[in-house]
Amino acid sequence: MHELSIAVGIVDLAESKAKNAGAGKILNIELEIGKLSGVEPDALEFAWPVAVKGTMLEDAKKTIVQIAGRAKCTTCGLVFEVENLYDSCPGCSGIMKDIIQGKELRIKTITVDD
Repeated sequence: MHELSIAVGIVDLAESKAKNAGAGKILNIELEIGKLSGVEPDALEFAWPVAVKGTMLEDAKKTIVQIAGRAKCTTCGLVFEVENLYDSCPGCSGIMKDIIQGKELRIKTITVDD
């Protein structure tokens, strides 16, 4: 389960940013996770308590915003929703596409307290 290492990485980054800002505690963290990122939100939720134990995020509220996948067909130019990386274009059935959204994995906001 690579979500544990992802959760630990998020915690490390958030703590580093909070400490650099002079904060004593993290109250809230908002994450953006793309549907095509390879991260399973349920597995991340499962791993989260282990990753935050004893950290500035232990009591923080966590919000996950899931970003839909979108692609642009390189054959016909159609922009369309993508559920899986191997989805073909609904306009021309082409398989070549540029992913334009949905691979995100980022911390959107961190709310801290002194």
